[in-house]
Amino acid sequence: MRTAVYAGSFDPPTNGHLWMIQRGLELFDRLIVAIGNNPQKTYSYSVEQRIEFLRASTHSCERLTIAHFDNRYLVDYAKRMNATYILRGIRSPHDYEYERVMRHINSDMAPEIDTVFLMPPRDIAEISSSMIKNLIGPLGWEDIVRRYVPAPVFDALSQQPST
Repeated sequence: MRTAVYAGSFDPPTNGHLWMIQRGLELFDRLIVAIGNNPQKTYSYSVEQRIEFLRASTHSCERLTIAHFDNRYLVDYAKRMNATYILRGIRSPHDYEYERVMRHINSDMAPEIDTVFLMPPRDIAEISSSMIKNLIGPLGWEDIVRRYVPAPVFDALSQQPST
């Protein structure tokens, strides 16, 4: 069974994340979407909220698991979950350089785990969770943000007080 881990902060999940999940399910027998905790980041949503966003935004599928890991390297988490692949998205040259280095470090730690890179289509490639949060507020933000996030995420964003 080909199992992959697709990890990120998903704060909040975007349509780019959903594209990666869909492609991951096409490529692998089992996909674990894992919310990692980066101590260098400040999160807008709790882990529980992000898990709920992902569950509400993905179709029920036995081959998809949504989980959380903390205080552990991604490659160690993948080994613990019996995954032999790490799935990563590349949106820009900056992402590529970072992911290239991480792939080599992960390979040093666990050569049995391969990293698979996917590049999302242009219409969603530029969008990140941080970008979404920065777009919220000005008049008309709803029309812009709606196209880049799943409906359950948009519903939660639109219920927040505007700044």
